[in-house]
Amino acid sequence: MSTEAVRMDKQSGRQIDDKPKNHHYEKDISYTLQLCKCFLKPLGLWSMIYYKTKTWEKILSVFLVMWYTFVMLFSIVPPVRFVIFAHASVLQWVQVFGMMTFSVTNCLKYCLMGLRGRKLGNCIKHMEEDWKATENPSYRAIMLKQVSMSRQLVAISAVMLYTGGMFLHVVIPLYLIQKASKSDRYDKPASHRGYEFILNSQFRLATQFVVTMQSFAGLTKYTISLCVYSLAVHFVTHIIGQIKIQISRLNECVMELQVNGRDTMGLIIRDHVEILRFSKNMQEAFYEICLIQILESTFLLCFLGFCLVTQWGEELTINVTTLIVLVISFSFNLFIFCYVGELLSNQCSEIGPAAYNIEWYNLPPKQAQNLILLSVISLYPPKLTGGKMIQFCLATFGTVMQTATIYMNLIRTVSQSD
Repeated sequence: MSTEAVRMDKQSGRQIDDKPKNHHYEKDISYTLQLCKCFLKPLGLWSMIYYKTKTWEKILSVFLVMWYTFVMLFSIVPPVRFVIFAHASVLQWVQVFGMMTFSVTNCLKYCLMGLRGRKLGNCIKHMEEDWKATENPSYRAIMLKQVSMSRQLVAISAVMLYTGGMFLHVVIPLYLIQKASKSDRYDKPASHRGYEFILNSQFRLATQFVVTMQSFAGLTKYTISLCVYSLAVHFVTHIIGQIKIQISRLNECVMELQVNGRDTMGLIIRDHVEILRFSKNMQEAFYEICLIQILESTFLLCFLGFCLVTQWGEELTINVTTLIVLVISFSFNLFIFCYVGELLSNQCSEIGPAAYNIEWYNLPPKQAQNLILLSVISLYPPKLTGGKMIQFCLATFGTVMQTATIYMNLIRTVSQSD
């Protein structure tokens, strides 16, 4: 390899080969980042994260961020006014407070993704370099399998979130408006409470304006959630794919040395260090967002469960159906977050046993000693955590569901006593 073809990455100090070994890397990178771009670009976040963006895209992102800030404030300020000043039942208060919580947490996630844009961009850049360096077709197949899995998970989550959001912010309000036109009585949906200073059942234009803005705000919030979800899932599955490649290379290193005389142990150690650096950047970019995700899931599942139990058996079955879809959707998202966090820790710890199970006794002593380093590092695998306090694992999923159920029963007991 010529010296002109190699340069150093200033952020990581990693050697970057300008001549890609994978001839399909552009197609592979596009396939990997396709869903992330679909969610990030409309929100103006892609140009803040990705390093290969044009000037006009950055200017456009500024206007998009200003617009979405106004939209988010429109969905936060009136519900806050309702929660503080309105005399409402417990069910109405829980409905509005739940929507306000979802709006506030997604607004925070939106801001944090912008602030952590450089770290997220470094992770994407690292992914691209890994794709460029993937020369072996079997290794490429491993990575493509992980990408396919992550895309399927994100697609399922998107369908469920957008379906529930469409019913909550579009179908139910339009149904109640149509019902009001026949009976001259307008029962405001939960998404319209707090907008009394704008909304008037006799002023059709104001009603249409609130429905439109609420629909747009709902679409924005669900897209922000999917941005976080898609980035986290793609990053974690990429790390898992890289670890599987290193395990495969470990199993082949003895044969490579005996047959071809190639010492691949140094490359395995170097690439494993790069994987750990990538996982560290990912954790630093996500630990605040993941903490918000844990709190958001706990509160939302609590409030949605209370609303579902309270309204179960009512005539308006479309409302109950929407609540069921949203409960399943948020539970599924949390489960996948915890599942990929569990996979990350388990897969990264597998490299130690894999190093022990190879024919290390056929390696030269100096090379065999490198396996000790891999075994020790595997005892402290990277973890996906919320605020560096709560680890995302299946046990955490059970704890959140249990906590949400406890608080739901508490609110239900208080509402019945009143």
